[in-house]
Amino acid sequence: MITNKIVFGVLLSISSVAVFGQGFQVNLQGQKQIGMAGAGVGLALDEASVFYNPGAVSMLDKNAISAGISPVFFKSAFLQRGSNHVEYNKDEVATPIQVYGVWGPKSGKYKLGLGVYTPFGGLNNWGEDWSGKYAITSLDLKAIYIQPTISIKLSDNIGFGAGFVFNHGIVDLRRRVPVSNDQGVPGSVQLKGNGNAYGWNAGLFMKSDFGLTAGISYRSKVVTKVEDGDANFDVASSLQPTFPTKFSSELPLPGTLALGLGYEAGPKTQLALDLSWTDWKVYENLAFTYNNNFETPPSPRNYGDGYAVKLGMQHMASEKFAIRAGAGYVFSPVKEGYVTPEVPDANRLILTAGMSYNFSQKFGVDISFMYENLKEIDETNIETQLSGKFKSHVYIPGISLAYRW
Repeated sequence: MITNKIVFGVLLSISSVAVFGQGFQVNLQGQKQIGMAGAGVGLALDEASVFYNPGAVSMLDKNAISAGISPVFFKSAFLQRGSNHVEYNKDEVATPIQVYGVWGPKSGKYKLGLGVYTPFGGLNNWGEDWSGKYAITSLDLKAIYIQPTISIKLSDNIGFGAGFVFNHGIVDLRRRVPVSNDQGVPGSVQLKGNGNAYGWNAGLFMKSDFGLTAGISYRSKVVTKVEDGDANFDVASSLQPTFPTKFSSELPLPGTLALGLGYEAGPKTQLALDLSWTDWKVYENLAFTYNNNFETPPSPRNYGDGYAVKLGMQHMASEKFAIRAGAGYVFSPVKEGYVTPEVPDANRLILTAGMSYNFSQKFGVDISFMYENLKEIDETNIETQLSGKFKSHVYIPGISLAYRW
């Protein structure tokens, strides 16, 4: 009976670990758009419109294939309340990818598209012995979307598109547990699993005869179920048989509604503005179910809505060379008392820059750089009681190669 109480207590504490937050919404779906702070819903800019607005795909002049990567360097510092020792997360590099293809008759009314991208993910490692080790030591989360798309011109000035989404989610979460292992030090647990899910997105794109374009897009919620995941506990061998070996859980990835405007400020300059709402309220709680009849009560998260505003600019310096810049602000959905160290989320300022160079009419390279400054927060988590100040910065260079014909 005492052993069962120990196991239940450990599992209960595990349920208090959040799997993701606004910080895991990866806005890195196209290098040109990244260079404009992620604004792209109101533009028919390139093949990344498969993600940003499927309705704009039918307005693209060229067929194309492109592939890119945006390494994410997340730097975070934590000062525990009552301490003067600042702790830092370890150097880890996440590598979200973007692959797009667009095909169709150049003078036709439709185009087909395909996108492979990472809209949610995170990689963070605080080490085995930091002050919040019983909340989290590391997390590796990936949601890889595959999106076939069709886009149709309803008229010369209006395009509509929709896509089916298949998601493959992967999670690897680790933390210490307050039970010693055979070496007499705190034990640990690794929860590792994957699952698949389905969703959709759709978009409408409109253009005028005086340089103004507009778009609206919606990406649906995708609930990824992790079943039969591995629960690897490192505890004393005498207790090992009482701990579970498998777990199940759900990862609700939220839907997003976005509005975008584009404007040709001159023959060589485009401006873009995006406003978005993300339905993070779907993240009400987190629950784990285990294979030995232990089921922890749901851990409340009570997230609110997430909002973002993004402004970008593109200028064609020459026929082959373009430069971009952008700025944005993201309002975190995480309420007071629910901040966790996976990504200690807070309102964030975004600054970006980018450029493109076309080696020929068919081959080109796009590069970008994004910087995110998260507001310093002073929080006490209501469940883990981890208390102190977090300050985080994110640095994201990116590059893609494209073949367009």
